[in-house]
Amino acid sequence: MSTSVAVYRNIYTEDRFKQTYGTEAKPSGKARLRETLSRSCRCSRETCLHLLRQRVPIFNWLPKYRLRKWLLGDVVAGLTVGILHIPQGMAFALLTSVAPIYGLYTSFFPVVLYMLFGTGRHVSTGTFAVVSLMTGSVVEQLVPTPSSLNSSSSEAAELEAQRIGVASAIAFLSGVMMLCMFGLQLGFLSTYLSEPIVKAFTSAAAFHVTVSQLQSMLGLRLPRYTGTFSLFKTLASVMESLPHTNLAELLISLLCLSMLIPIKEVNTRFRQRLRTPIPVEILTVIIATGVGYASSLDSTYDVQIVGHIPAGFPQPRLPALQTVPEIAGDTVAITFVGYAVSVSLAMIYADKHGYSIQPNQELLAHGISNTVSSVFTCFPSSATLATTNILESAGGYTQLSGLFTSLVVLVVLLLIGPLFYFLPKAVLACINVTSLRQMFIQFQDLPDLWRISRIDFTVWLVTWLSVVVFNVDLGLAIGVVFSMMTVICRTQRAGCSVLGRASNTEIYRPIDNHNKCYEVPGVKILTYNGPIFYGNRSFFKADVNKLLGLTPERIRSREKARKALEKREREAINTVERGVANTSFSSEHEFFKSEMAENDVQAVLIDCSSVVFVDVAGAKLFIQMCIECQKMGVRIYLANCNESVLKILTSSGLMTYVNPQHIFVTVHDAVTYILQQREKPSESTMIWV
Repeated sequence: MSTSVAVYRNIYTEDRFKQTYGTEAKPSGKARLRETLSRSCRCSRETCLHLLRQRVPIFNWLPKYRLRKWLLGDVVAGLTVGILHIPQGMAFALLTSVAPIYGLYTSFFPVVLYMLFGTGRHVSTGTFAVVSLMTGSVVEQLVPTPSSLNSSSSEAAELEAQRIGVASAIAFLSGVMMLCMFGLQLGFLSTYLSEPIVKAFTSAAAFHVTVSQLQSMLGLRLPRYTGTFSLFKTLASVMESLPHTNLAELLISLLCLSMLIPIKEVNTRFRQRLRTPIPVEILTVIIATGVGYASSLDSTYDVQIVGHIPAGFPQPRLPALQTVPEIAGDTVAITFVGYAVSVSLAMIYADKHGYSIQPNQELLAHGISNTVSSVFTCFPSSATLATTNILESAGGYTQLSGLFTSLVVLVVLLLIGPLFYFLPKAVLACINVTSLRQMFIQFQDLPDLWRISRIDFTVWLVTWLSVVVFNVDLGLAIGVVFSMMTVICRTQRAGCSVLGRASNTEIYRPIDNHNKCYEVPGVKILTYNGPIFYGNRSFFKADVNKLLGLTPERIRSREKARKALEKREREAINTVERGVANTSFSSEHEFFKSEMAENDVQAVLIDCSSVVFVDVAGAKLFIQMCIECQKMGVRIYLANCNESVLKILTSSGLMTYVNPQHIFVTVHDAVTYILQQREKPSESTMIWV
């Protein structure tokens, strides 16, 4: 059933519309600032409670906790994730180039702190492969491994203390950066790491993690390469050292992979049917530890083992703060990656389950987690892909699941930790590699990305290649810069179009894409799909000049003809006053009118509906266009200007060249006004569609 719309109303300029429908003048900036400060500085019981619930969210969600409905799911999910944290924490500690016990510490303290301050109900925090890899690169640069080092000597203990001091300093500085960002309310900065960048970065970083674990899986004692082309240097070193492979460790790695990969695949494919995933990692760790103890793998076959894991809590101590100037640059990248991944995961599951998170509060949560945890010899932490996915699929409902996760890790720290003495490091390396499955399968998104957006596909590819070829930090920087360059290029070349009107409607569309929309005779309607600022003003001007046919020669010719006509008009008036007729004036006037008819543009209407902002350079360009059009005898009209654009144009002096009554609320208002002024200028102006 077809429907129609009939509208009969007055034509609205911006001034007339504001007078009729506008609000009262807003208070000045000082008054608004004074009111905001007064409201925020009020001290009352309600204000304090609101602030407490806002900054410590556990006081907000815990009183509303549905014990019967949520407790079982949180317990099962929390225990499942806790069991997974044990092998992964020790494995990712190897990526950070510190002892496995520090991975267990990092799997405990941040989890408890995020439960208190975080807003993501399904987020699991702790050790994350990419963050651990980036931290380990910095640790290796500042505290490299000596070529000859006795693992049982005092030198090894001193080296380990130096390494965890650097890793803790990175965690401390990362936390301080997040807290500063929270104070400045900079949670929006995570948006600069777009989804293609994050996915390409994590996928490429997975290759770095895999290659870095080859030496442990093969039983090779090789230095860890850092910096540019580190992946290829490591591969070359491994290939050269293949004849020295420890066959026992190679066999252990193959057995572990043959056990981990199939069971992980079963967990993924039958996730909906399994109440909880099969804890294959902890089972592998237990079996390998038992075999290592029974067969004395370390002494008999020279297999590298985890060694002593102290029981109990670590003694609080300050990180190696003297290294802050050296680690500051790398810590910025680690901070942004950790925060971006954490917020992205939190948002994904918040959208899935119908609640919202607060990006700035997430800054506070992760900032406190890293700052406080660094005092207890923890390295940087963030939300983790694998454990977050398992937490949600195992039936977790709220942050309370973190309590049960931390209890599992606590039991290991206090009682069970020393039992992992004989655990081969090759097993932890295999756990590292197999935990990257989700990152590797992100290649499956590329065909859809190519179909949806070629530009985003290019961003993905450039970021991935940069991370793989160069290194993690530099590759990420290249990806971000390239992504922003694509935005700038698209903004610069947004494109200017000519609009035509659909017959008997008030709808205007680009005539290039709508062949049944026709231009209004004598009126050139232009629209620009982007901001007008210093970066694209030259492109905008070139597009407008091309569409209007504005060339310096034509402007001079038309201006000369217009001035000659004005001069002849003045002479004609003087001649008439003296009583003498001028027969040449009529023919010259008709000649100028015929030239106007040939060019067919007497008015230019600019639709500003897609112009989100204008800077000073853009405003000056508008003034320049007005002057050039006036020289041509063409009037300028504006429509659909938002408040900020109109304010900047007015403040820049545009109203000196454009009549305020020529700025309209809609394109159709402006077109109707122009046509009515041309035909019946004395009548009242109304719109009838």
